[in-house]
Amino acid sequence: MDSSRSHHRFSNLLCLFVLLFSNLLTFLLFSSSSSSCPPCPSSTTTTVAACATTAASASSSASSSNADASLPAEFVAFTSAQPLPFGHNPNMDSAEIHPPAGLACPLFPDDLAAFMSYPVNGSCPDDEPLAQRLLLRGCEPLPRRRCRPAAPPDPASPLPHPAALWSLPPDRSIHWSAYSCKSFRCLVDRKRSPSFDDCKDCFDILDGSRERLRWVAPSDNPLDFSIDEVLQAADPVGSVRIGLDIGGGSGTFAVRMRERNVTIVSTTMNLNGPFSSFMAARGVVPLYLSVSQRLPFFDNTLDLVHSMHVLSNWIPTTLLHFILFDIYRVLRPGGLFWLDHFFFVEPQMGEYVPVIDRVGFKKLRWEVGRKLDRGLELREMYISALLQKPLKNSW
Repeated sequence: MDSSRSHHRFSNLLCLFVLLFSNLLTFLLFSSSSSSCPPCPSSTTTTVAACATTAASASSSASSSNADASLPAEFVAFTSAQPLPFGHNPNMDSAEIHPPAGLACPLFPDDLAAFMSYPVNGSCPDDEPLAQRLLLRGCEPLPRRRCRPAAPPDPASPLPHPAALWSLPPDRSIHWSAYSCKSFRCLVDRKRSPSFDDCKDCFDILDGSRERLRWVAPSDNPLDFSIDEVLQAADPVGSVRIGLDIGGGSGTFAVRMRERNVTIVSTTMNLNGPFSSFMAARGVVPLYLSVSQRLPFFDNTLDLVHSMHVLSNWIPTTLLHFILFDIYRVLRPGGLFWLDHFFFVEPQMGEYVPVIDRVGFKKLRWEVGRKLDRGLELREMYISALLQKPLKNSW
């Protein structure tokens, strides 16, 4: 009995020693840190460990700020770890959150400094070309900013549906400063200009235009699949309901799909034209993403992914391999990938076909043809393919 009491007293003394040591350690952490830890709230759920975690986080943020003194203050403020207000979150298994910004952002310090220089709570610089340049070089996602972007001075209300699908929006619905054209008539007319612009005839959606006929007009070229042919290839017919268009241009693919009760969101870039704003004015959804970013969809969710021209030989082969597997990831089992006019030159056939084959798609249609508009001697080629993620054993 005496032995048991002695053991119990020893245990109590040991617990008291551990508690005193923990409190002393916490005091030292608080007093030595250059950043102050906010006082822990009085609550039965608050523990010494939680407050110590907050102190350590504050110390880490301070050292991070010192290490990143050359970076813009707003960039550091956004990317620094932020302690969660209520401590550890079991869903995140963390007591802090790290806002995402592109790994490559600090590689371009001058552009990053210009992008993150603005009056907090004020107006953002009118800097769309700068933002897009950062994004295209891998600063993706761009860091958030605490300022209000430039907008049209007297914006027009959007046209109602369905008139918006095939009408040019009012010029005053666009903030034009980033583009060489300052009106939609200029954008329509530049299809006759000898200068190069990305998708230069995409804005001409008027009756009889090539854009108006795309994917719906009959064609004897086997590379030109029609939307209705692709929808009929779904198993069962009618199971294509939602999807993604990579490099959606002015949104015509999404519009044509909307007319068929299919919801398509489209990735787009504003390469000397207000593609995102134009698409939104037509009543379809633009995603401002480059091809290097992971697709923002959960696994096995989309019925269809389409890409015309954007996925081509300008993309490094390893990156292309990652992109194709990301497309496979977001497609549901049985979903369709429409690779529309994939461009390459003939000697590259042996490089790209195995890259596509290794992903694991089933080939429903596969057409290879020559691109002849610039001459046969250039040996330019296209692949158009309708590929299916296997319904079973798709992993």
